[in-house]
Amino acid sequence: MGKKIKDPGIGNSSAQLAKRMINNNGSFNVIHINKSRRFSEAYNYLVNISWWRFFTLAFLSYVIANIGFALIYLFIGVGQITTSTGHVLKDFFNAFFFSSQTFTTLGYGAMSPNGIESGIVSSIEAFVGLMFFAFTTGLLYGRFSKPRAAIRFSKHLVLRDFGENKAIMFRIENNRKSTMINPEVSVTLTLSKKNDKGEYANNFYSLKLERSNISYLPTTWTIVHEVDKGTPLFGLSENELIKQRGELIVMVSYYDESFNQVVHQMYSYLLNEIKLNYKFVKAYYYNDKGEMILDHKLFDCIESLKS
Repeated sequence: MGKKIKDPGIGNSSAQLAKRMINNNGSFNVIHINKSRRFSEAYNYLVNISWWRFFTLAFLSYVIANIGFALIYLFIGVGQITTSTGHVLKDFFNAFFFSSQTFTTLGYGAMSPNGIESGIVSSIEAFVGLMFFAFTTGLLYGRFSKPRAAIRFSKHLVLRDFGENKAIMFRIENNRKSTMINPEVSVTLTLSKKNDKGEYANNFYSLKLERSNISYLPTTWTIVHEVDKGTPLFGLSENELIKQRGELIVMVSYYDESFNQVVHQMYSYLLNEIKLNYKFVKAYYYNDKGEMILDHKLFDCIESLKS
């Protein structure tokens, strides 16, 4: 069945060229403009960006800070930290290396401040360096400790015979070796249709699933929605179904034993992405020792039901 529901928070208005609401990474497909920036949002941004971006920003910040302090040492006179070579570039590199040693509080002893000005600057830099690494360490802890779901959604959404009707299916698995405890799935169908005024509007339906929750998930779980009477897709031919301006918004919640709390993850499929008359290839089997094998390479594999 597909019970029509009120707007779950996405908005009823739509457009002829409206794109999907949920990106593949689970984020909402919303572009923010004219939004004021706050320094307090920096932590949230740095905790959520990808690892390569995080380390790139950290390294660039480190290099830029040391370049800035090296220029200050050149301005007050590189002779206050080491003997001048007479070449600006070489003096800059000496100042940069001294700045790096001060910034990290390492200090090899080959160079040291020999004047009041350099002493004041190096003291300030040492303080800035301590704050920088304390902040970076906090961000690293936040990134590792932040609860994140590790659910893998199948690339394909299939439509196949199911009893006397058809059924829409996709499947999920845990990307970690840990077991998902009490996983629960909800699927909301959004259909964008033109109203009497010629405007596009979203209609939302909560889809009934063959099973919406299980006790644990060590392998894969195929989510099944039977297209029977009462669902808004019932009575449509296969070609008519995939031509609908619709999107399946999926939310999975489960207890993660690694973080000792409930985590959530979202995903979406467009109806025009449906593979007609395909089925998923079984991704797990037993070896000669009777041990269950889960082959992750088979997770996204489908095969045609047509002979």
